[in-house]
Amino acid sequence: MDAHHLISLRPNPNIPDFRSGDSIRVNFRIREGTRERIQGFQGVVIRRRGGGPATTFTVRNVTRGYGVERTFPLYSPQIDSVVVTRFGKVRRARLYYQRNRFGRAARIKEGRPRGSNESVTMEEPTNEVEMVEVATEEPTNEVETVEVATEEPTDETETVETETDSEEKKS
Repeated sequence: MDAHHLISLRPNPNIPDFRSGDSIRVNFRIREGTRERIQGFQGVVIRRRGGGPATTFTVRNVTRGYGVERTFPLYSPQIDSVVVTRFGKVRRARLYYQRNRFGRAARIKEGRPRGSNESVTMEEPTNEVEMVEVATEEPTNEVETVEVATEEPTDETETVETETDSEEKKS
């Protein structure tokens, strides 16, 4: 009997369903000495392989002309969350051909959201018009008194006219 049959897997609720071609952001925990922090890695999923506790996925990111691929175990406790930023539409499960492409040639068509993904919500447009009450202020003919702070404290005050007051004096 294998060891993975003895351990029950509990999927992480912060990891939604995703496929090859999707752009995702993986937030994972990094331990540096006694401190622990969360670091993100964003890229395109180029493969997802295995089954059960050994399931892994590989994310590819191109930064400054250098391609970086990182493989993550799906059921690792080090993964804090996975956020799907864009759904891709591809015809294959392994996108190794992306390694030889860059720029516009490496683009992946955008697909439609799949299943019940909580990280991406699409709102349907409604034809209902909401009435909103807007409170308008009527112009007042009051003159505001403002104290102007100078280097030396004095008791002088300066009179400032508002725009509505200056317009009424002209007419």
